[in-house]
Amino acid sequence: MKDISSLIFLLIFKTMINDNYLTARAAIQIQKPIAEVFDAIVSAEKMSNYFIEHSTCDLENDVTVEWKFPEFDDIFPVTGKLIKANEYISFDWSGGAEGMLVEMFLEDINGSSTVVRVKESRMEKDEDGIKQAIGQTEGWANFLACMKASLEYGINLRKGAFDFMIS
Repeated sequence: MKDISSLIFLLIFKTMINDNYLTARAAIQIQKPIAEVFDAIVSAEKMSNYFIEHSTCDLENDVTVEWKFPEFDDIFPVTGKLIKANEYISFDWSGGAEGMLVEMFLEDINGSSTVVRVKESRMEKDEDGIKQAIGQTEGWANFLACMKASLEYGINLRKGAFDFMIS
């Protein structure tokens, strides 16, 4: 039996190859209407319930906000690219790396659930790019699980989860 890291690598690698670059992907279904899920992603106040410590403002088209995570001292600039209410959200948080883009696609399921698909592009097809793509895929899976727990059950899964990372 292969070790778990090999299985994760093969699964991620098969789904990430896009032309000459790697792409991180994650998806989940949340038992909430699409408008509520969309708002939880673009609202600084709501996102602080499950993902970030705080943001300078809501995510909007062509606006750069600053995200602060509780486990890091750094501030992360995030620029909203294209945001279509209840449908699509894209932003760049790469610090200016060419071609890097996070995209979130929202799909309504019977008016009561929403499928959220996250795609982060473009990582190089080299050892560093593979490590980055795996890390980003894990991170987006965590983001989605935390959002689901927050919206469906009012639980902040990040609270205390990364205290071991604080120096």
